[in-house]
Amino acid sequence: MSNTPHVGPSTPEQPRPAGVVARPGALDIVRLLTEIVAVGTLVLWGFVSFPVPWNIVAGLGAPAFAILLWALFVSPRAVVAVHPFVAAVVELLIFVSVTLAWWSMGQPWVGVAFGLVAVVTGMLVGRRRFA
Repeated sequence: MSNTPHVGPSTPEQPRPAGVVARPGALDIVRLLTEIVAVGTLVLWGFVSFPVPWNIVAGLGAPAFAILLWALFVSPRAVVAVHPFVAAVVELLIFVSVTLAWWSMGQPWVGVAFGLVAVVTGMLVGRRRFA
């Protein structure tokens, strides 16, 4: 018998040791991809939708603002602890802004597709959080 602790998969009876996180699943990967596409879309929207001096401000400011909101309220290690409903509303506002950005760039179907994927992913992640 060994006196070293077991660091295998965690069971409900056996909590994970400090610093050990769960392996990401497919839903976590889809959520990460929606976040990356959201930030990339806001960069694209800012740079193509405004004239030269303002495109730099919008192209860097819009995604920076979305990342700031995400870090403050939505991320797993959010700076401000809010009710899960508030976090879901902030997340929804970010995804709605990305959908509207696609619409304003003349790509409504891309916006609708992104919105559907983002909302379904957000609902599944939120449901898993409460389970």
